[in-house]
Amino acid sequence: MKVVGSLYGSLAAIPESVRALERQGFDAAYAVEINNDPFLPALLAAEHSERIGITTAIAVAFARNPMTLAQTAWDLNQYARGRFVLGIGSQVQGHITRRFGMPWSQPAPRMREFVRAMQAIWRCWAEGAPLDFEGEFYRHTLMTPMFVPGEREHGAPRVRVAAVGPLMTTAAAEAADGLIAHGFTTERYLREVTLPAVERGLAQAGRARADFEIVAPIMVVTGDDEAAFVRNREATRAQIAFYASTPAYAGVLALHGWEDLGRELTVFSKSNRWAGMAARIDDAMLETIAIVRERPEDVPPALRQRYAGMLDGWLCTALLADPERQAALVAGVRADA
Repeated sequence: MKVVGSLYGSLAAIPESVRALERQGFDAAYAVEINNDPFLPALLAAEHSERIGITTAIAVAFARNPMTLAQTAWDLNQYARGRFVLGIGSQVQGHITRRFGMPWSQPAPRMREFVRAMQAIWRCWAEGAPLDFEGEFYRHTLMTPMFVPGEREHGAPRVRVAAVGPLMTTAAAEAADGLIAHGFTTERYLREVTLPAVERGLAQAGRARADFEIVAPIMVVTGDDEAAFVRNREATRAQIAFYASTPAYAGVLALHGWEDLGRELTVFSKSNRWAGMAARIDDAMLETIAIVRERPEDVPPALRQRYAGMLDGWLCTALLADPERQAALVAGVRADA
């Protein structure tokens, strides 16, 4: 299983962050669009690394349009010498319409079309094909020589789409090169909901599972010592409670019979009673969603046992203070890569 590490800290910290990930044996490094633009860290990571892959996990697609995102991703892949993977997601309606001021409708069909529009733009640049994409949501029919990128050696990047529900998962498998499953998932949800949806999308596109990569930020609770383990365990309870309060992830709750808890946590969140939410996540739920192992060396076999044959990569959620133990954890997870 490939292991992808987080690019963390300020922009000034990114060069040392990516160098540390390379030293520790990570396959790739990812930047997240939370309180920063994800492409600036990705650019710095490409500049200050040699072999490690660079990806976004995720950039918000619907905050942009296919042309602007195609341009940014193309340029990054050229600069990274083919090491860049574009990871995108839809976000939820409130953020798209109220934070970004962009249109929202039919997110799964829109995402499928968004990816195909970028692919049409990239074919135009790479092969000289006329740009003639006309869809339900996006129309791109003008490309003059002045606006064709000069650098083409490394071509277009691969694209992964983030998805939770079956409609978006199927759309991702139809159009993209991979899927970013959500951290708020379980082995059962992946097996019973995600993978069948992937197979439906691949079948519709006439592709094989071997052509499609599935990665996920599976939650892991561990630590350098007992105190760190306890801190991480309680922080993970809080993270699970937050996700469980969000209606977008109701499908995971429904599969496991946790709907009543989800409704209760939604009430808590709407009244800003965040402090009491984590306590509602019992050990059984915690251990169903997260890998919980006090010793870091016990994490790799647990990940393999639970997710072997389902995941191709892990967005590492176990960050250790000791760089040697971090490197050993990464090597253990990669052992069957």
